[in-house]
Amino acid sequence: MGSERRRDHDVGDQPERVDDVTAPDVGRDRAEPIRAVPVRHPGRWVAVAVIAVLVAMFVHMLANNDRFKWSFMFDSMFRGPILRGVETTLLLTVLSMLIGVALGAVIGVMRLSHNPVLSVSAWTYTWFFRAVPRLVLLTVFGSLGFLYPRMRLGLPFSDQIGDLLGVNVHGTIWSVNSNDFFAGFRAALLGLALSEAAYMAEIVRAGILSVDTGQTEAAQSLGMSRALTMRRIVLPQAMRVIVPPTGNETIAMLKDTSLVIAVPVTNELFFQLEAIGTRTFLIFPMLIAACLWYLALSSVLMVGQYFIERRFSRGFGRRRGGGPEPVTVGTGLAH
Repeated sequence: MGSERRRDHDVGDQPERVDDVTAPDVGRDRAEPIRAVPVRHPGRWVAVAVIAVLVAMFVHMLANNDRFKWSFMFDSMFRGPILRGVETTLLLTVLSMLIGVALGAVIGVMRLSHNPVLSVSAWTYTWFFRAVPRLVLLTVFGSLGFLYPRMRLGLPFSDQIGDLLGVNVHGTIWSVNSNDFFAGFRAALLGLALSEAAYMAEIVRAGILSVDTGQTEAAQSLGMSRALTMRRIVLPQAMRVIVPPTGNETIAMLKDTSLVIAVPVTNELFFQLEAIGTRTFLIFPMLIAACLWYLALSSVLMVGQYFIERRFSRGFGRRRGGGPEPVTVGTGLAH
């Protein structure tokens, strides 16, 4: 009796058998592997076919239309006057951008100044030169000799003060005929540079505002002046935002040099090409030659812009492997 009761007790203490969940279910069908079927995109192939046909038609038109006058075009677009026009175009572009960037940086900082006189003066400058088209502006600069026959450098209001006191005041240090000064290359350079400075001021201002204010606060806590903070901390970090639109402005300036015909500048690229077309009554081939020249020069500038952007974008974005690059904030504080 005791042994049977003990045996019954042992059996009752055993837990109920639980089927192994990992055991295969013989009665259930095994899941079939998923067959991945790629999504069809017939629209893409239709678009590829249409683009291929259009490209073939365009190439056929270029090769078989005699009105392009390819031999005459390539023979004319590398002559001496045209190459000198290319030099003038590049010189105007480089000098206008250098003056525009330097002056625009100053005006952009003035826009952010707490001094209301500086801020309003900078806003007025950008308002005026962004509102007036460059063609109109170049025409006005080419005609400034009508408004001021002579340009003088000296004491302000010296003639008026002399007339008021009845004495002859020699306050002029340097003077020049305005018609000689505001003519040709100088007038075109001045008009393009002053116009570009207004656009660069807004680009610089946007770049400065993109830098976190904590950078300025950290620099001020170390005792750095506002000018030193702007030069060593803010502007180096703002270059990542400033460089891409500046490259676009440089390419736009290269194309806008064709507007200096309004001054006029006779040794400019487009003027020389148009002069050959007018003289030979083959205007359209010379227009195509102008397109090819501007395409080539713009392509060179785009390559330069790519490397400059990559230089100033170091430490931002992602690596090619997909991982984030380490970002160092406020590195200028350590210098």
